[in-house]
Amino acid sequence: RFSLFSESICIMNAPIQTGELSKPALSIGKGEFIAMIAAMMALNALAIDVMLPGMQEIGASLGEPDENRRQLVITAYLLGFSVMQILFGPLSDRFGRPAPLAAGISVYVVAAFVAIFVPTFLPLLAFRFLQGLGAAATRVITVAIVRDVFGGRQMAEAMSLIMTVFMVMPVIAPSMGQVIMLFGNWHLIFAFMAIIAALVLAWMYFRLPETLNPENRRPFSLASVLDGFRIVMTNRLSVCYTLAMSSILAALFGFINSAQQVYVGIYGLGVWFPVAFACVAGLMSVASFMNSRFVMRFGMRRISHGALTGFTLGSLILAIWASFGSVPFWPFISLFAFVMVCFGMLGSNFSAIAMEPLGALAGTASSVQGFLQTVIGALIGAVI
Repeated sequence: RFSLFSESICIMNAPIQTGELSKPALSIGKGEFIAMIAAMMALNALAIDVMLPGMQEIGASLGEPDENRRQLVITAYLLGFSVMQILFGPLSDRFGRPAPLAAGISVYVVAAFVAIFVPTFLPLLAFRFLQGLGAAATRVITVAIVRDVFGGRQMAEAMSLIMTVFMVMPVIAPSMGQVIMLFGNWHLIFAFMAIIAALVLAWMYFRLPETLNPENRRPFSLASVLDGFRIVMTNRLSVCYTLAMSSILAALFGFINSAQQVYVGIYGLGVWFPVAFACVAGLMSVASFMNSRFVMRFGMRRISHGALTGFTLGSLILAIWASFGSVPFWPFISLFAFVMVCFGMLGSNFSAIAMEPLGALAGTASSVQGFLQTVIGALIGAVI
């Protein structure tokens, strides 16, 4: 009761300038809807995680000698991913959800395919940036679609189920990359990304219904877009939870950038690197599923705040231990897995709370939140 009361007070105290309008009825089953949204969001994870086993070979074959600079393959993608989020939200609020989403995935496919033929490292970074621009649609518009259909704890439950399916990609993607590298070179990784994205695009095109009701559409003009941004940025609830999630993502991106160097360079796992990566990601998926079971009973705030405390304490223990020298592998992987389990119970709840008071401009709200989270997370992660 306390959790429900505190969530109600938090939402009521937020400056809600937009009313909650009618929600559309889904023309497909909830199971297919969740699987489809998860598949579209997973394209983003695929573009990052499938690269990890081949990242050093990519840099070496394209003439980049610095191992840390080779990480820019990830950072360039994340920067493109963050920049375009600003536009995809308002576009989807004006033209509906499916059309801008299809355009973004199409750019993702083309960029991945063309990247196969780049001769040097710099053009690869340019096409990774372009691929990130297209992938932004899979973050912004999918969250807006979920907000169109669900609200409050129901949205947190749906996002948890989506994240449960979505987290399958970090579990299997590094192993996919490792297998691809056994049968060919890094070029096949980009071909694989293009094929998977094209299949998801076809599924979305034929099966995804329009979830934006006509009365929720907003004009696509500079004044309208700026007004939408003003509404989002002056909503304390939305901004504070968005900044909190940005900090968490900065820590996550910092580790992802260095994962290959940590698992292989420090702990010498070699070809077992994808297995260690998959085990931790699998625990995150389990945590997301457990959140979907518990959130309706205990509430978003209680679960996410407890998980944030665990995330902070686990990271602090690792930081202090590492300051005295390299942490042995089993204590490291145990503490890191605990931290990532906490992360699995953070993201969907923070997103749902941040989106709750902004349902009538879900696309614009998702744009602003996604932009802040990814820019802050990617830049701090690159510095780390």
